[in-house]
Amino acid sequence: MNSPVREGSRRARHNAAHRPAPTGPSLRTTVVAGAAAAGAVATGTFTALVPASTQDLASTAVADESPVSAALASNSTALGVFPASAQDSGFFAPVMFDSSDTDDSEDGDDAGGVSVADEHLAKLGKAADIAAQLAEQHAAAAEKARLDEVVAKGGLDGWIAEALRILELPQSLAPSVKKIIMAESGGNPRAINNWDANARRGTPSQGLMQTIPVTFRKYVHPELADRPITDPVANITAGIRYMIENYGLSTLQAGGRSNTAGEYVGY
Repeated sequence: MNSPVREGSRRARHNAAHRPAPTGPSLRTTVVAGAAAAGAVATGTFTALVPASTQDLASTAVADESPVSAALASNSTALGVFPASAQDSGFFAPVMFDSSDTDDSEDGDDAGGVSVADEHLAKLGKAADIAAQLAEQHAAAAEKARLDEVVAKGGLDGWIAEALRILELPQSLAPSVKKIIMAESGGNPRAINNWDANARRGTPSQGLMQTIPVTFRKYVHPELADRPITDPVANITAGIRYMIENYGLSTLQAGGRSNTAGEYVGY
């Protein structure tokens, strides 16, 4: 038979054995939860607690739990509080740059905010202009070399090319001038007309373009004024200048005057 004291002790142990488990968070649960909320970063024995909000992490501790162990405290470092923008999101805020603060000019002036791309495009434009100029110069040099060769060979094509160059007219007129010359003299620089009205007056037409002496003296290019009327280049310059002044450049371009049937008519 048990004594009252011993019986009371048994009831106390019995009740303690059947007492429900505490529902509050344990120390381990509190530490883990706090670390997850704060964004803990653990490397080996070092743990960095990164707070995600301005709430004091110490408030998560449960009053009925024992203090954090000295080992955990010695291996943990609490970082400073981040700005509100970073805290609220839980992530680091990206760094933003103002393009207007970028100085791309050589003299230290932003030059009205001109960007690197604008400067690059401007340089490309200048490079294209320079390339176009070089191409034009090369083309001009090639054309000059071609004309020099034609003139050096002489003959009708060479005489026409030289005359047009002296008159500073385009070489594209060469076929039209040649057509006139072939109709007037057949390409003979010493051709003389002894049967037309001019011949009957004693002033026959002469040379490639069949000009009379008075016309030749008036219209020959000044640089060639000392040459005779039968000089091929001088004669061509006189005939071209006379035709342009009296009939217009369009008549020269057309290869001389023509009648309604399209037949050549002398000038």
